[in-house]
Formats: sequence, C-alpha cells, structure tokens
Amino acid sequence: MSGNMNLTRAKFDDVMVPNYAPSAVIPVRGEGSRVWDQKGKEFIDFAGGIAVNCLGHCHPALVGALKKQGEKLWHLSNVMTNEPALELATKLTASTFADKVYFANSGAEANEAALKLVRRYALDNHGAEKDQIIAFEKAFHGRTFFTVTVGGQAAYSDGFGPKPQSIKHLPFNDIAALEAEISDKTCAIMLEPIQGEGGIIDADPEFLAAVRRLADKHNALVVFDEVQTGVGRTGELYAYMHTEIVPDVLTTAKALGGGFPIAAMLTTTDIAKHLKIGTHGSTYGGNPLACAVGNAVLDVVNTEETLQGVKRREQMLRDGLAAINDKYQVFSEIRGKGLLIGGVLNEKYQGRSRDFLVASVAEGLMSLIAGANVVRFTPSLVIPEADIIEGLERFERAVAKVVAG
Repeated sequence: MSGNMNLTRAKFDDVMVPNYAPSAVIPVRGEGSRVWDQKGKEFIDFAGGIAVNCLGHCHPALVGALKKQGEKLWHLSNVMTNEPALELATKLTASTFADKVYFANSGAEANEAALKLVRRYALDNHGAEKDQIIAFEKAFHGRTFFTVTVGGQAAYSDGFGPKPQSIKHLPFNDIAALEAEISDKTCAIMLEPIQGEGGIIDADPEFLAAVRRLADKHNALVVFDEVQTGVGRTGELYAYMHTEIVPDVLTTAKALGGGFPIAAMLTTTDIAKHLKIGTHGSTYGGNPLACAVGNAVLDVVNTEETLQGVKRREQMLRDGLAAINDKYQVFSEIRGKGLLIGGVLNEKYQGRSRDFLVASVAEGLMSLIAGANVVRFTPSLVIPEADIIEGLERFERAVAKVVAG
C-alpha cells in the first residue's frame, strides 16, 4: 500500500501555514508499533505521536470502538449529555481522587479550563486580589494565550501583545524559591509531575510535599498537568499515584484518546461547583465518538497487565540505552519514568539532540527530542518486546553515525 505521490513534502510548503517544519517522511499506514511511509519504508515507532498513541496504531479495541460508535452518534452538543461521556466520566472518577469531570479536546483546553477554574474558585471564596498563579520555568501547558503564558518558556508566549497577568515563574524543584514567593495572594500552583517538553525532569518528592504543604497553608489549589504523564505512561494510571500527594485539579489528554482528540479536567465536587452553568464550555468536548474511544483506551490501559508491562518495558529500554551508551558515550544520564524516557546528552554532544533524531529516521526509527540536549522516547505502552529490541538496534546504528560524524 503506497501513498498518493502527488501529496509530497513540497506540497506542505505550498498549502500549510509555516509554523511547522515536518520531516520529509510522510507516513500512510501504521499497525502496532510499526509505520510505513509513502514509499513503503518501514519505521519502528518510539515516538507514539508524542506520548499520544498509547496503544500503538490501529489497536483493534480502539478501531472497534470507533467503528461501532461511528454508526450510532457522532455529535449532539452539550445541550444534551450522552452515554459514552457518562461512562468515561464514571471510569475516570472511580479510578482517581476526582469526583467531577469536564471534557475538552486537547491538553491546552483542559489546562485552560483548569486555570479559569482556579481563578474563579479564588474569586468566589477569597476575593479578587487572590489571583496569583505560580508556575515553573521550562514548563509546557499548551498553546492558548493563557496556557502558553503559564508555561515557562517566553519564546512561545512573546510577540502576541499583552499577556495575562499575575503569573509567576519559579525554578522547578526549588523549595526555597517557592517558600519565598507564595503568599495569601496565590490562588494556585501548576506543575507537571515530570516536565516533558522541558527535558524529562522529575519533580523531587520533597518538592512535591512542599508544594502541597505551602498550597494548603495559603489556601491555594494544586494543579497537576498530566497531559503527557497520564493514562499509564509512567506505569501508574496517573503519575501523582507514584507520589505522596494528591492534586486538587488534574488535566489529562494525549493518551486518553489513543490518537483521537479528547481531554479532561478532573477535580473535586467542592471545587467543581465554581464552574456553574455558563462559566465555561466546549462545542466538541465530551462528544460520543471521542468518549467511546476513551472508554476503550481506559479498558485496556487501566489494567494490572498493561501497567506492569510498562514497568517491564521501561527496564528493557533503560538497559538497552545504557548498553549503547557504554559503547558510544553520548549520554550523561537516562531519566524519566515508565515509557517517558529522556537520554540527556553529555558535554561533547550539547545542542545536538536533533542530529540523533534525524539519524534515527534514516535508520527506520521514529524518536523525539525534548529541547536541544535531550533525546526523548515515548513508545506505545504495549509495544512488542521484539520491537523494543529492533528499535534499539536501529538507534544504535544512528548513534554510531552521529558519533562518527
């Protein structure tokens, strides 16, 4: 099965806004953790659509759910609810700290909802002066104007005029900085339990404990952005489950639809009541098609078998990368959790993560980067072990080429 050869990479430059610079490879078909391009070349997928394709490509349970729902109902609007949405919300609340769910279509939208909620909660309970949101340097929370401003990378938020105010960025994992900044004007602290785009940086347990303690002391809410870490990626359903603390609000997207756009914001009854009728909404949020797929995703992912399998695959990936590194000495450390893994380039290869990505594609491996110094791997949670082995062999050949120059 080959692609339409008139639809080339050059066509992208003709018809698409130039905010992306995609690779020359145009995939046309995927199955499991393998993908084929227009010319029939096969790739092993260690990228997973940036931690989205949690069950690989064309997983039978997801294809089945989509086909079945596709012949029933696609869209109703939120003037009415629907069965798949009620079922998915029931699963999410039963499996987490949360009592209430708001559905959206993307991580940015879930985070936008969370940020509006924490501001409204503070306004209703404490008054207008309690509006400060504390976030962290190198964070990534989406591309809407509010979320990109809360994200800690000025390059993404500068150049669009005046930004939303009362947002303070602190160094990640710096308890002293947080203690110095937080006050009774703080309405929320927002963070990723593992910073994804920022370089696969784990939150220290002591830091998370301080976030919770200081938030409680100052009547602020804790928001966990689990867009990338959620839905089994770390070996628990959500990454907060590895920790001693529980957030007040959690956002989830990416893997929740296994490739179909869906997101959710989870919170408690007491906090949720501040988004009363008319305060927020989404045309497509909670549509039956997306929720049917989300239900199928959770039925597969939220099982002992899948979650234990993530931990086993993590060890294989870590061992394989360590063996490659013993030979070629390119990484200073391998960090992350579950199947969200970052290889941090050492002094000799600073700024060259893209070189490893390009070399990998040439060897038939799809991988990612997380900034200029980190090679990122986010494969399917159920990637066959044979594909891990073969993918690592391809990566080793790519590393050898970069090292050889």
